[in-house]
Amino acid sequence: MLDLELPGGTSHDLVLEISARRLPERPVAEELWSATEHTWQRVVPPLDGTVAPRDARHTYAVLRGLTTAAGGMVAAATLGLPERAEAGRSYDYRYVWLRDQCYAGLAASVVEGDPLLDDAVAFTSARVLEHGDKLLPAYRTDGRPPPDETTLRLPGYPGGRPIAGNHVNGQFQLDTIGEMLQLYGAAARHDRLTPDAERAVDVCVDLITRRWNEPEAGVWELEDDWWTHSRLACVAGLRAIARHRAPAAAAQLAGLADRLLAETTDRCVDHRGAWLRAPGRIGTDAALLLPPVRGALPATDPRTLATLQAVRTELCQDGYVYRFAPDGRPLGEAEGAFLLCGFTMALACRHQGNDVDGFRWFERSRAACGPPGLLAEEYDVRQRQLRGNLPQAFVHALLLETAHRLAGDAQS
Repeated sequence: MLDLELPGGTSHDLVLEISARRLPERPVAEELWSATEHTWQRVVPPLDGTVAPRDARHTYAVLRGLTTAAGGMVAAATLGLPERAEAGRSYDYRYVWLRDQCYAGLAASVVEGDPLLDDAVAFTSARVLEHGDKLLPAYRTDGRPPPDETTLRLPGYPGGRPIAGNHVNGQFQLDTIGEMLQLYGAAARHDRLTPDAERAVDVCVDLITRRWNEPEAGVWELEDDWWTHSRLACVAGLRAIARHRAPAAAAQLAGLADRLLAETTDRCVDHRGAWLRAPGRIGTDAALLLPPVRGALPATDPRTLATLQAVRTELCQDGYVYRFAPDGRPLGEAEGAFLLCGFTMALACRHQGNDVDGFRWFERSRAACGPPGLLAEEYDVRQRQLRGNLPQAFVHALLLETAHRLAGDAQS
C-alpha cells in the first residue's frame, strides 16, 4: 500500500518494473519517456502520402507493437473478449496468424518496401520451410504450434470465458497459402524476396498443386468445405508470383491459376453470376471482394461485378459490412459487423474506380474505433460497441492499405 500526497502544481512519476530479477539500478522516468518517444518516432514513418496520415501512423504503430523482436505479429493482444455475450465465442488471439501477417506485409508494400514487409516475409517463409505440407494457419511467436484450448480458472470478461490456446492448431486453411504467395509477389516487386522466401514459394506452389481440391477451414475458420475464397486467394497468389518468374515458369503458374479459376467458376457461381461461399451454400461472402483487388480477376469481370452487387444487397447495413448471413436472422442478430470487410469494401470500390464510395466505406469503418483509436474484429452496430479481441491486427492492416490506396498514387 502506498500513500502519496502531491501538493498542488506538482507531479510524481511512477515506474512499473516487470522483470524476473531486480534491475541493477533505479531507472530515471524522464529518460524512459525520452527513449520511448525517440524509438517510436524512429520506427513509425510519417505516412503523409496517405489519405489519413494520423490514423495511418497510429495503425502502423499498432502493427509494429504487435510484432515481436523475432518478427512474428500476433493477431491481437488479448484473449477471452467475447464476440457475442454468452454465445461461447471467446478466443485466444495472442498467436501469429500467417494470413494476418501477410495482410500487414501487403499493406506496408503498397508504396515501398518496409520492415513490416520484411518481418512478414521472414516469419512466414521460416514456417513454410520448417513445416511444409503440415503447415498450420497460426503459430506462437517462437514458431511453435499454439497449444490446445483450455479454460482458465480465472474470472473473465462479462459474457465471455478466459480461454487460452486455439483450436486452429488442428486446421488446414488453403487461403493462407495463396495469401503468402501474394506477399512474396509484393516482396519480389520491391526486390526484397529473400533466398528462404524463394524456396518457400516453391513449397507453397507445390501445396496448392496437391491440395487445392481438398476441403479445408477457409478464411473464417469454419467447418471444412470447398470454400470459394480459398481458391480465389490462391489464384491471386499464383498470378502475383508469376509476374516475377521466367516465361516458362510463369506460364506454368498461370495455367494452374486458370485451372483453379475455371473449376471454382463451375462449382461456385450462383444464378446471378455472383460467387457463392462454397458449392451448395446459399449467399455470398464479403471476403470474396478481396481476390479481384489482389489480381485474381479484373475489376470489369462479370463475376466481380455481380459479387460486389450481391454483397451490397445482402451484407451491408447502416454503412457497415457483415461477413456472411449465417442463418435466416436479420443482419446484426447473429454477429456484429466485420470491420475488416468494411475496409475490403472500400478497396473493392476503389478497384472499380469509384473513389467516392471507397472513401465513404473507409470513413465509416475507421470511425468505429474506441477512444484509444483501436479496432476490434467486430462492431455491434445497434449498441455502438466493439466486439472481440483487440487491437485486431488484420483490421488495422486493411485500414493502412486502404489509406494508401485511396491516396491514388499507390503501386498495384
